[in-house]
Amino acid sequence: MTVTENPPAVTATGTATVTAAPPPLAARACSIGGSPVRDILAVTARPEVINFAGGLPAPELFDADGIAAAYRDVLAETPARALQYSTTEGEPTLRAALAARTTARGLATEADDLLVTTGSQQALSLLATALLEPGDTVLVERPCYLAALQAFGLAGARVVAVPGDEDGIDPGALEELVVRERPKLLYTVPTFSNPTGRTLPAARRAAVAEVAGRCGLWIVEDDPYGELRFEGERVPWIASYEGARDRTVLLGSFSKVMAPGLRLGWLRAPDGLRRACAVAKQAADLHTPTVNQLAAARYLADRDLDAHVARVAAAYGTRRDAMLAGLADVLPAGSAWTRPEGGMFLWARLPDGYDTTALLPEVVRHDVAYVPGAPFHATDPDRATLRLCFVTQTPDEIAEGLRRLGEGLTPPR
Repeated sequence: MTVTENPPAVTATGTATVTAAPPPLAARACSIGGSPVRDILAVTARPEVINFAGGLPAPELFDADGIAAAYRDVLAETPARALQYSTTEGEPTLRAALAARTTARGLATEADDLLVTTGSQQALSLLATALLEPGDTVLVERPCYLAALQAFGLAGARVVAVPGDEDGIDPGALEELVVRERPKLLYTVPTFSNPTGRTLPAARRAAVAEVAGRCGLWIVEDDPYGELRFEGERVPWIASYEGARDRTVLLGSFSKVMAPGLRLGWLRAPDGLRRACAVAKQAADLHTPTVNQLAAARYLADRDLDAHVARVAAAYGTRRDAMLAGLADVLPAGSAWTRPEGGMFLWARLPDGYDTTALLPEVVRHDVAYVPGAPFHATDPDRATLRLCFVTQTPDEIAEGLRRLGEGLTPPR
């Protein structure tokens, strides 16, 4: 081993000492970059910036009074329990409530099928720990949720994108990749995908489930946005299809329907995998904060979350319409974009020759921001793409933000 010496240091007595440099960071920590979304949010934190970059729910739509009441009641009635350590798997009252909600939406679930996590992002990290060895192959959508790419990359996985079209993953291409690459898992956000806003049709979900069952593949089905539907009919979870029941992990979250600051998510998984994730969670944080879990359970018992979500979704639908109404006037001729039926995002592609990463500094100078599309690609990034979040601003603010965006999108030279 080579030891790098620092320059001699002089002690208070005048004696010179030589110190060795500390060991380096792990290679995986050096190879995975930070989140471009977080970086953009830091740069655009000025209040005058209309920010279409972040995936931030609208704070004025939080049920702050209801959540505050839930915390007050929990701390007043069961303070010793609320402030104590809890089980790794999660508070029984919350798990029972989550199981009932999942069952009511078409997937029979018991409390013991669930593991409560510190946000659904932690669930991804736990699954990567439990399932992946360095060098294992993971299949993802193209484009893919950025933080999932980070989680799999940090685990040392080889990430391969599955070809698709405007409806999402192509099941035939999926099967070809499964046979050729022998992946451990497929990660997908099939409902109101981040970043595209697309929803995978029911027929393709059935086909994906069939491929997983026949070829041997874990499916990680991430569903943070599914309840935020403001148009069209609900599509069943992939986890509800017979071929995928024993090999699908379903992820859920309160971040988009209650409040992200609670940091409450969950995973529903077969017994063996769920237990492995619980062991990984014990090593990570012991358990998700007890008081947050009990407050969420109390909120579900005392309030009508479905009615609240319906109000939020209606407001988000109005905001989506405001963004769709203005895009044609501000994006360059020849651009195309998605029309999501729910969720928080839409995806746009500018004509060939545009580079949304290179254009972003100029756009930010006009006090508006988006996320360039390149970081959402595992390989071969499409640099003409970008993601827009339509839920954080009011319709009037969206109109003004689009006007600024049009001024900032100068043509390529």
